[in-house]
Amino acid sequence: MIIEAKNIRKSFGVLPVLKGVDFCADAGEIMAIVGASGAGKSTLLQILGTLLTPDEGSLQIDGTQVLALPQKALSTFRNRKIGFVFQAHHLLPEFTALENVMIPALIGGEKSRQAREKAQELLHAVGLSERLGHKPSELSGGEQQRVAIARALVNAPAVLFADEPTGNLDTRTKEEIHTLLFRLREKLNQTIVIVTHDAGLAQLCDRTCTLQDGAWL
Repeated sequence: MIIEAKNIRKSFGVLPVLKGVDFCADAGEIMAIVGASGAGKSTLLQILGTLLTPDEGSLQIDGTQVLALPQKALSTFRNRKIGFVFQAHHLLPEFTALENVMIPALIGGEKSRQAREKAQELLHAVGLSERLGHKPSELSGGEQQRVAIARALVNAPAVLFADEPTGNLDTRTKEEIHTLLFRLREKLNQTIVIVTHDAGLAQLCDRTCTLQDGAWL
């Protein structure tokens, strides 16, 4: 099991957002987390991705109890084991597609040549071999999201977390990104956890979990 979370609780002030949520995912599984706005989906994803600390609960990712890690060790773990794709692409505008994908590998201590080779391979895998030298402003929304996906995968993470990854895209581009995610699962045996309002994407996933008022429905 790649992810195992138990009794995750989180409040903001007096408002309970997550009320004792359990969660697990196996290697190579694609899971969707759905629910109305305010149900706690993004909060859960941020906790699973170690971006937010729960008030209570335990979280194991790829065999490591991550909530017990000191901050520096947690940052290193996050860089090496977790990939993120958000609705906004968060690409650095001054860097090319290739450079954007290389950055997490360089932060993780990879040598420049190796980081470049990995980035080129992933950009080829997401269909952007001809766009390596283009900056984000020269790419379409779908191309930018492909770069973001390649960047999230450059350190071969144990799990890829995606928060509304197709929320800003038109219907045709959404379908292309959906196809890409499942192709990457087949190629890399990648575990992917997706928060989405897109019913079409959720139906494609291996499992769909629905949050309502901070608990599973």
